[in-house]
Amino acid sequence: MIDFVAARRIMVDSQVRTSDVTDLRLIAAMLALPRERFLPAEQADLAYLDFDIPVAAAGAGAPPRRLLKPMVLAKLLQAAEIAEGDHVLDVGCATGYASAVMARLTRSVVGLEQDAALAELARDTLRALGASQVQVVSGPLADGWPPQAPYDVILLNGASEIAPKTLLRQLKPGGRLVGVLSRGPAGKAMLYRSIGGESGGRPIFDAAAPLLPGFSATPAFVF
Repeated sequence: MIDFVAARRIMVDSQVRTSDVTDLRLIAAMLALPRERFLPAEQADLAYLDFDIPVAAAGAGAPPRRLLKPMVLAKLLQAAEIAEGDHVLDVGCATGYASAVMARLTRSVVGLEQDAALAELARDTLRALGASQVQVVSGPLADGWPPQAPYDVILLNGASEIAPKTLLRQLKPGGRLVGVLSRGPAGKAMLYRSIGGESGGRPIFDAAAPLLPGFSATPAFVF
């Protein structure tokens, strides 16, 4: 039987702290949250390993869904500089783990998920853990969630092959969007900021992440 508390501490000490993550609120959130609760019971033993963990198979042309590896998630959230009063959108919340982490950093989190089974699992798990400030909503990921925009922070909880322009338009002035931009096995974690009605992005570290549905590049026509 795995000691999940010990495994959680090892994850934070060996994957998160060693990757220049120094935000004490974020570290405390990851130490406190039982990541294994956000996985199907038969996969709970994988919860603290250093890779993207599958939570749903591919289907109808959509890529398989995974939880981001702890190091990538932690570095993205640290770069987002989430403040206590921020309003946050988690795009592709899957089973709700990242939403739960962010709920310990701020007052209001919207978790957007288009897979109905994942959304229901996220609602049940977040409710059981008392994360009442997270609202899980259902809809196409690429559309964001305009009803509660604008947001201080948007987490693209996976990779995109294209600049997420629709999501960027849902940021407040001064808002931040973090995610991975990738067109292959390697990519760049990106930090976008909304300034003066315009949005600009810059790479912040090398990263790979699972592609999210709706964020594929349109294939170019070749003669």
